Amino acid sequence: MNTATPHAQDTQCTLFVVAAPSGAGKSTLVNALLEREPSISLSVSHTTRPPRPGEQYGRHYYFVEREVFEQEVADGIFLEHAEVHGNLYGTSRTTVDTLLGQGCDVLLEIDWQGARQIRQSKPDCVSVFILPPSRPELERRLRGRGSDSAEVIARRLHNSREEIAHAHEFDYIIVNDNFETALDDLQGIVRATRLRSALQLKRHETLIEELLA
Repeated sequence: MNTATPHAQDTQCTLFVVAAPSGAGKSTLVNALLEREPSISLSVSHTTRPPRPGEQYGRHYYFVEREVFEQEVADGIFLEHAEVHGNLYGTSRTTVDTLLGQGCDVLLEIDWQGARQIRQSKPDCVSVFILPPSRPELERRLRGRGSDSAEVIARRLHNSREEIAHAHEFDYIIVNDNFETALDDLQGIVRATRLRSALQLKRHETLIEELLA
């Protein structure tokens, strides 16, 4: 029986879950956060979607064929998995549990469906939903990528309504209007989480015993 995750979450690490509609700027915010907070480990997801220009296998995603992904689902390797915009995405259970068991904070960049599954299996996770400042801005960002067809953009805009309808399920909501402000807010959530009394009492158990002596 694997006890790494409960032990890690009871002591010094946290599982962060960040979700957003496509085009809200989630990946850009997450990458900037990881530069500011290098102690957080990003769990790289598996996906059946083709790589975009500049994306690398194992760094951005593990790009696999649908048949391979479906076999991985059958083998139970995923902590969560979902179909998003016609493509399959999943998070490796072993990767997350290993990192948490090593005492590392872990961040998952997933959709609302996967986030719901994570909250059910790991209720101590901290979940954040990123909102765009407006629908016109969301559309502008999607078109500005220059990597998706008009059909794909239309589907992502349509699906964004359902995705945003689940924002209330998350612990925190950030509006990504001004990037630096949104990044500060995201980092603030991380830092505040790390200062929760349950974590601090474990981290500084010896200090507190000395102060009470």
